[in-house]
Amino acid sequence: MPRVSKDPQVRMEEILDAAENLFYTRGYHETAVSDIVKKIGVAQGTFYYYFESKEAALEGVINRHVLSIQSRIEAIANSDIIPPRKIEQVVYTTFNNLRHGEGWMFDFLYNDQYLHIVDKLLRHGREMFAPSLIKIIEEGNKTGYFKVSYPTEMMVFVSAILQCLYHSLYQKLSKEQLVCRFDIAGKLIENALGLAEGTLHLMV
Repeated sequence: MPRVSKDPQVRMEEILDAAENLFYTRGYHETAVSDIVKKIGVAQGTFYYYFESKEAALEGVINRHVLSIQSRIEAIANSDIIPPRKIEQVVYTTFNNLRHGEGWMFDFLYNDQYLHIVDKLLRHGREMFAPSLIKIIEEGNKTGYFKVSYPTEMMVFVSAILQCLYHSLYQKLSKEQLVCRFDIAGKLIENALGLAEGTLHLMV
């Protein structure tokens, strides 16, 4: 019986699903390409048709999650809620979508060996989320909620604050410490956007 060829996008998603599952259950370093192809019953050549290396597959897994978060953030930016609530929703959506069971997505990358991948993830995410953040800041200016002279430059600083929060998730902090850092981040963003203290309530 001739083998039925799958749609390339479907096959690629299968590979990414298998890779992501193994990265979490076995560990990224402990997972070989042979393990990934064995899990879905394809030849190694099929894997290398779509990805040049295991790291490329990891980047594919990461990009898939980043795109999912980006879609949600764009929906928030285009919604009818007021700009301060949009900022809250962006933070909540971003970090809530990083949850993985009792921990956080990609926590297996948080050691010195893979920090270059973490850096690439953060830069990629910042670039993809920037247009929506700028749109929210500009809307806040127009509607009188924010007082920001340079929206594009301010987006860079707000992104830096969010990046600090991202790193906090992987430092194995207590819940109290994490709440404290989100509270500090909220105050910093309030000051940056010209909001009154206590306007933002950032949660994760």
